Amino acid sequence: MKKLLFLIVIVSVLQVNSQTLCKNGTAGSFPCNDYNLMSQISLATMDASLANDSWGWTDATTGKEYAIVGLNNGTAFIDISDAINPVYLGKLPTADKENDWRDIKVYKDHAFVVADFAGDHGMQVFDLTKLRNVTNPPVTFRSDAKYTGFDGAHNIVINEDSGFAYAVGTTTFNGGAHFINIQDPKNPVEAGGFVSDRGDSYSHDAQVITYSGPDTEHIGKEILIGSNQIEIVIADVSDKNNPVTLSTMRYRDVGYTHQGWFTEDHRYFLLGDELDELAIGFNTRTIIFDFEDLDNPKFHMNYTGLTSATDHNGYVKGDKFYLANYQAGLRVVDISDIANKNISEIGFFDSFPSNDSASFGGAWNVYPFFDSGNIVISDQSSGFLLVRQSNTLSDFGTKPDFVMYPNPAQSKLVIDGGNNFQLKKIEIYSILGEKVEEVINFDTPGSTSINLGYATGIYMVRVNDTATKKLVIE
Repeated sequence: MKKLLFLIVIVSVLQVNSQTLCKNGTAGSFPCNDYNLMSQISLATMDASLANDSWGWTDATTGKEYAIVGLNNGTAFIDISDAINPVYLGKLPTADKENDWRDIKVYKDHAFVVADFAGDHGMQVFDLTKLRNVTNPPVTFRSDAKYTGFDGAHNIVINEDSGFAYAVGTTTFNGGAHFINIQDPKNPVEAGGFVSDRGDSYSHDAQVITYSGPDTEHIGKEILIGSNQIEIVIADVSDKNNPVTLSTMRYRDVGYTHQGWFTEDHRYFLLGDELDELAIGFNTRTIIFDFEDLDNPKFHMNYTGLTSATDHNGYVKGDKFYLANYQAGLRVVDISDIANKNISEIGFFDSFPSNDSASFGGAWNVYPFFDSGNIVISDQSSGFLLVRQSNTLSDFGTKPDFVMYPNPAQSKLVIDGGNNFQLKKIEIYSILGEKVEEVINFDTPGSTSINLGYATGIYMVRVNDTATKKLVIE
């Protein structure tokens, strides 16, 4: 799909604070299907020239959600508890040189940040609870600890069950996984490493889990899946002093084995190859393996996307696969029938409007794991974007027994309870459940008119504490 090149220039310098609904295939300047733009923060606002990785943190004490975005010159922290009006809280500067590769993961209310080709960067440790007390943003943060067991790392993964971090792509252990005990987050301790004794030892990315899948021999073990440039490597890293390679797996048309993620039942592994589309010329390809037997993994199927764009990072939540598809933005794929090889795209939000070619640029990463349903996109030129699936709010109460119109509305809303319905209270809530309006006095008990002075988006109208309807404001 051909798109206007100048649009990417516009979104790179503007901050969008209000929700933009996906209507007729676009949300503002962004092509979309079933995903609304909640908000956007530009690179200029964050004083950066490129965004790379992203992750998220939910404060269990306050319930607030925060986005964490890697930048060429540091790590940005954004309060997204009001998804339509996010607050850029500030930045943790890079520990050494600026660079294009940064990666972040979270454990025990701390962020762990690594960078590649960034001099003596090591691993920064940042206490996220400090974000609660920012009163005059944006501020410049300082790390709470620095791990110096390596200089640079291409990526970091964490198994939250065990409290171990795994830095990959370092100059240690031939580029294999470098183990770090982070159970005491501010006091990380080196715990060994893993070098595959079969094939390529360098891991570009990895996922480490406490295994609970169909291979009963390995249940409860700590299993690492390394994306090792030309193959995937499956290893048992339960014993940090004696990690063991279980198997390796190659596939046809290898470009660069980049990153993958398990299905939640630990049966299938969805892998992205970063260079195959560019080198060979087919549409976006996700290679899917059957890990029923970790010692003997098998190829299951290829999923082919709808564009020629290069895939980058993908994650599974429930029965959906959320893919950062570089110049095609976020793609959402239904994998509920993966066992029968029946997979299809069901939605997208294209954060890079200019084209969908097999190249770099665009959506570097997505983070789909917030309970709210908000999804972070970190786009190399569009900066931070927060999106959410259309019509995902749930009703608060019982079946509505009033009418309201027009819907969608613009400046005025009429609520009519009919002859047998007396209006006592009307409340209007934002998409996050924040009350924005309450009316308790009515000239006419059966109906009323409300002036709407809110931003465009989705709201919930609740009447008499019992009945709720969804309202769209355009």
